This record gives sequence, C-alpha cells and structure tokens, in this order.
Amino acid sequence: MKKIACFLLLVSFSMFASAQQPQWVNLFNGKDLTGFKQLNGKAKYNVVKGEIVGTTVFGEPNSFLATEKMYGDFILELDLKLFTDMNSGIQFRSINDLSEAGKKQKTTDGRVRGYQMEVDPSDRKWSGGIYDEARRGWLYPLDFNEAAKSAFKKNDWNHYRIECIGNSIRTWINGVPCAHLIDDLTPSGFIALQVHQIKEKENEGKEIHWKNIRIQTTNLKPSAPSGVYIANLIPNYISEDEKKLGYRLLWDGKTSAGWRAINKTYYPDKTWVINNGELTVNGNMSENKLVEGDIITEEEFSAFDLQFEFKITDTANSGIKYFVVENGKNGGGAGVGPEYQILDDMKHPDAKEGVIGNRTMASLYDLIPAANMLDMNAARRDRNPIGEWNRGRIIAHPDGTVEHWLNGYKMVEYKRGSPAFLALVARSKYAKYPNFGMAPKGHILLQQHQTKVSFRSIKIKELK
Repeated sequence: MKKIACFLLLVSFSMFASAQQPQWVNLFNGKDLTGFKQLNGKAKYNVVKGEIVGTTVFGEPNSFLATEKMYGDFILELDLKLFTDMNSGIQFRSINDLSEAGKKQKTTDGRVRGYQMEVDPSDRKWSGGIYDEARRGWLYPLDFNEAAKSAFKKNDWNHYRIECIGNSIRTWINGVPCAHLIDDLTPSGFIALQVHQIKEKENEGKEIHWKNIRIQTTNLKPSAPSGVYIANLIPNYISEDEKKLGYRLLWDGKTSAGWRAINKTYYPDKTWVINNGELTVNGNMSENKLVEGDIITEEEFSAFDLQFEFKITDTANSGIKYFVVENGKNGGGAGVGPEYQILDDMKHPDAKEGVIGNRTMASLYDLIPAANMLDMNAARRDRNPIGEWNRGRIIAHPDGTVEHWLNGYKMVEYKRGSPAFLALVARSKYAKYPNFGMAPKGHILLQQHQTKVSFRSIKIKELK
C-alpha cells in the first residue's frame, strides 16, 4: 500500500508540475490559413510546403494576415526568411475598428494599428526594433541597442521572439536581445504578419516566408534581464527592470521635491505649476523674472543618462541645461551651461538665428545643430507636432562625450574639452565665459523663457 501511495503521490506531483509548465500552441497548422484573416491590403498570402508565403502586390497598402483571436500576455516565436530585400514586420497587440479593442479606442477607418516588431534588411539594420503602426511611429529604434543590429541574417532563416507580459514588451532575434519597451497603450490585440506596400511596379512579387509559428499564453515566465536600454512610455513611472539598471525619477510627478529656483532656496510655484503629472512653466513672465524663473536640481551630477518628455506650445522656447554652476563659480554665470534646445522651429525666430540651425530643436544651443536640420522646411520624422509629447535624452559619459537624442534619434554628439568643442565655444555667445561647459559636475536646469512648455517622466541614471 505504501508503494502504491508513493506512486500515486509521484504521479500527482508530476501532473501538477506539468500543468505549471508553459505550453506551446501552434498558431499555424502548416496546411492552410485557418485561424487567420486578411486586413488592410490585398497582398497575396499562400501556404507552400508548410510555410506561409507573403507576396507583394503593386498598388496595395500594407497588408496583414491577422489572427482571429486576440492576445494580451503571451510569448510568441516564429521563423521568417526574406528572399529579397523588403521591409516587413510582425504586428502584435494590434487593433482595427472591426476588433473589440479597436471599437474601444474608437478607430473608424479599419486601419491596422499597433505594435510591430520590425523586419528591416536595409543598411539601417533596425530589425527587432519596435514600431507603432499608423499611430506613434518608432518607439524603439535599434539605435538604442547597437549590438542588436548584427542579429538579423540576410537571405537566411531568422528566429523571432516576442514577450508581452503586463506592460513589458521585449524582442529577440536569433537569441540576441533587441528591444525592451514599457508601455500600456494597447494591452491586447491580434497578431499579424505584414507584407509591406511597394511603390515601384518592378518590386511586385517579392516574397517573405514564415513557419514554426507558436505561442504561450499561460504560466508565462519572463526571460532573465538582458541589460539592454529600456524605453519607458508610461508617464512618471520607473519599472523594476529600470531600477535594476540604476534609473530613478528626478522629478516625482507630484511635488517640487528636489528642485528649486536657481540661486534661491525656494521653489517658484507661481512660475512652475504642477498638475496632472505635468511640470509646466507658465508663459507670459516678464524679463526681470527670467533668472528666478529657471529651476535646477538640488543635486549635482558629473556623468549621467537623463531622460525626459516635453510638450511645446505655439512659438515656444525653452531648454534643458546641464553642468550648471551657480553664482559664477568655475567660470559659469547664473543659469549658464550647455543646453539641449527646446523650440518651435517653424515659428520661433530663434530657429533662424545662430549658424546653420544650431539653435533648433535638440541642438547643442548656439554650438552644434541637430542632425537633419539644415533644411528647415523638410519633414521631421524625429519631431512630434505641437501639443504632442516628445522624448528627449541627454547622455553625459564619464569620458566627456555627450549625446542629445530626440524620439529615438541621435541628434548631436560632441566631447567636452575637445579642440572642436573649444573652437565652437570661442566663436559663440559663450566665448565670454571662461571654461564654459567644463565644470566637473553641475546642476540640471529647466529653462523658463516666457512661453508655456510642459515636462514629465524626468529620470536619471548616474554613470560611472
């Protein structure tokens, strides 16, 4: 009896352990397109030798072979191969107005919208990045993770993996971690295979193949932290994985704690209003209140990764300064330091001052123009319209190298103290400040410039 009881106990334990293991379910049966429906465009989708083959059709918009089922939390794996150079992607947590999620978000044109894991064989090499189809554009371009750019293999099979667990979205190609996004805009939606539109008739007939499409939806176990950069789009929130990487909020989203007026002991609450998770500088302030209107961190920083979101109004002008030293110490006047420019480039006159656009959005103000800014009338995919949030980033490396980023694009890179930097300073408005920008550490400053600008999600990681 004891042997029987032990045997039954062992069987029960094995069954319980098995039930707790993630189970893979095939999304594609290898024979036909049961469980899928086509949306948006009329590219061709066929099953050939156990593979789904997508073929481009001239004159058609982006086409999507979408699952009939909706998925929230899941782990998806599949293999894909491009037989020619063509852009594609895997949609997930995606919607249209025909889906329940689409109805809730009140889309009306049937357009597929949602997260996409990129398939990009071009020289840009952004395969594995995360794009927001027909909504916000690039959320995680692979410039955030240079090491992942070599993961995709041209003219060969590539193994794709997507993990969506809660608000954490992660991607891999061939075992290489590519992107890590924190976002909660669409918690559930369909999965879809994209055939991208083509603009030239000669590109008709290009193929992409998919196989081994499988998914887990229960007992999900996230992969171990990979250490890649995390793009967090949830306002004023630090994820657990970000905390492990050393990030913290520099503004708590609720109070003025940690901030004060420059050269003062108090916070100028009539100039800087805190409401609904936004830190907003009041416009229409007089010139004699300009210096007092700037606010700085109580802390000083020497090397850091600073991230922030900002929203401008019509003709707005502001900026974020760093390595700011108060009271003229170390050659810096009150409020003087290298500046990440924030500006309405199209309407504010300052955009046309300076030299070749070095006073435009994301520039190193009056010193180095932001990338792609020589044509002021050109479309700016890196800049969101007035009234929408932009994501900025300033990285000050321990070796003196500094980078300015805007919405995932690197706009400026320079090295403090280099001959090129010193030459630029000597020809600028800062020439009168000895040792400009060379303080070993300093405050971070938000500028008040008589126009309304809002900030949120200000976070920092100190670099060693």
